[in-house]
Amino acid sequence: MFDIGFWEICMVGLVSLLVIGPERLPKAARIAGFWLGKTRNMVASVKAEIKEELQAEEIRQILKEQAALEDLQEAADDANNAVHDLASSFAEPAEQNSQKNRSDDAK
Repeated sequence: MFDIGFWEICMVGLVSLLVIGPERLPKAARIAGFWLGKTRNMVASVKAEIKEELQAEEIRQILKEQAALEDLQEAADDANNAVHDLASSFAEPAEQNSQKNRSDDAK
C-alpha cells in the first residue's frame, strides 16, 4: 500500500524517540498499534459488507431475470393453448360437415 522501506521506518522511529522520549515511546507505540489494528478490522468489515451486498445484488438480478423468463414461458404456453383451441374449433365444424356428408351419402 505505502512504499515505505526499512530506512524510512528507522527514521520515523528515531524522530519519535527524540520527540516523545524513551519513557513514553513504548506506551505511544502500543496505542498506535491498537488504533492501527482497530482501523484494519474496520476496513476489513466494510470490505466484507460491500462484498455481501454485491453478491446479494447479483442474486437479485439473477432472480429477476429468471422471473422474466418464467413470464415469457407462461406467455408462450398461453399462446400455444390458444392456438390449439383455435385449431380444435376449426376442426369441429369440418368433422361435423364430413359426418353430415356421410349421413347424406348413406341415404
